[in-house]
Amino acid sequence: MSQKDMTIFEHISELRKRLFVIVVFFILAVIVSFFLSQPIIRYLQNSDYAKEVTMNAFRLTDPFKVFMEVTLYLAIVIILPVILYQLWAFISPGLYEKERKITLSYIPIALVLFLAGLAFAYFILFPLILRFMMKLSSQMDINPVIGINEYFSFLFQITFPFGILFELPIVIMFLTRLGIITPMFLAKIRKYAYFFLLVLAAFITPPDVMSQIVVGVPLMILYEISILVSKVGYRKAKAAELKYALQSESEKK
Repeated sequence: MSQKDMTIFEHISELRKRLFVIVVFFILAVIVSFFLSQPIIRYLQNSDYAKEVTMNAFRLTDPFKVFMEVTLYLAIVIILPVILYQLWAFISPGLYEKERKITLSYIPIALVLFLAGLAFAYFILFPLILRFMMKLSSQMDINPVIGINEYFSFLFQITFPFGILFELPIVIMFLTRLGIITPMFLAKIRKYAYFFLLVLAAFITPPDVMSQIVVGVPLMILYEISILVSKVGYRKAKAAELKYALQSESEKK
């Protein structure tokens, strides 16, 4: 049964089934993450730039809060393929067979891009921000007393948004295949997109030009990659429309 033939109640039932699968896998991922969280926390604490920071617990519950945050974030990363597959399974009945195969191939690419965003933020962006903050504190004769809860919360606030931001090419490809945007439109607004990305880079990095370039240039490259994948998706969408029109015309004859 295609999505067009499904009633609103059947849509809700299908969505509930997909959400139930995600919840079950999330619970299993949380159990697995319980055994992985402490080694990961120790690894993050012993990184080269983290060694320069003395982490303190200002509340008795801070270590447990950090442990739970790492556990939950790790569980989300573990089940990301499941989330993407369930999303695909929910929308796939409304797609043509060829489109189902193509969109299914987006899942491993989306996972790789998400991990690449996390890696970029953790290994490049986060050390820049941390060193700048420590240098600024030193120049102002301030001895920073850093709480472990604040340190990890700040780390997650930097890394996870970049994991999502690196999904831009996949989102652009999907919207192009749906006919919502075109590569011509993306090329037309390129200068505005660059301006927005530079403002974003300036907002999330220390106020020095080099840091902003280090972050801004990869974001602009990501936008150019999005235009390229949009062109590929646009050509394929037009080819599919032409093929469908020719088939319809031949059937009428």
